[in-house]
Amino acid sequence: MENLRKTDPEFMERFEHFAFEEVPQEEGQQLDEETRYMAILATLLGCQGMDAYQVMLPKALDAGLSPVQVKEIVYQAFDYLGMGRVWPFLEITNCILEQRGVALPLPSQATTTMEDRLEKGAQAQAEIFGEHMKEAWKAGHINRWLAANCFGDYYTRSGLTLAQREMITFCFLAAQGGCEPQLTAHANGNLNMGNDKEFLLRVVSQCLPYIGYPRSLNAIACINKAADGWGRA
Repeated sequence: MENLRKTDPEFMERFEHFAFEEVPQEEGQQLDEETRYMAILATLLGCQGMDAYQVMLPKALDAGLSPVQVKEIVYQAFDYLGMGRVWPFLEITNCILEQRGVALPLPSQATTTMEDRLEKGAQAQAEIFGEHMKEAWKAGHINRWLAANCFGDYYTRSGLTLAQREMITFCFLAAQGGCEPQLTAHANGNLNMGNDKEFLLRVVSQCLPYIGYPRSLNAIACINKAADGWGRA
């Protein structure tokens, strides 16, 4: 970033003012630092902003995000972005943590076994989306993988709450774009977890500098659609 201040001073003056001052301080759109940096890191994973992630991860750690929380964000990204896109971020994360003297691997956060991951994953789905999800895995092998792998292997881990996990999933989906049906579904999941409409709008606002206006506006439309339907339920 220091190089850009030299080569592109006018641009960086406006960008840094907007991203680091105007947006975080906007009245009514603020988040606590832990939540804001969780959302930003998840968003940078979603939009494949590797260079920006390298800059923002140390800031997130300095602001109080723990190595466990950071690793859990990266691990969960696998389900929504695929290993092809997550692998470089895992390498970057490990490099920065090791540079800071963090011993790897971190303490285990797993709460399931290979024997009970499907059952506990389906239970996590039901807790977020409703009791009907307990049987959803029976619809086909992808649904079974979704319950056992996505939810059983990752959502059940400690280190982040279910509400935090739904929030970062919303960020993964909003940032990559083209996932509006899933984004609306997870906006609904966030509402069920207590992450209300105003909270989600604040999340989008804080992430806008990293994904731009079109995807931010699409995310807001999905929030509004979910909130309208949720309110009638």
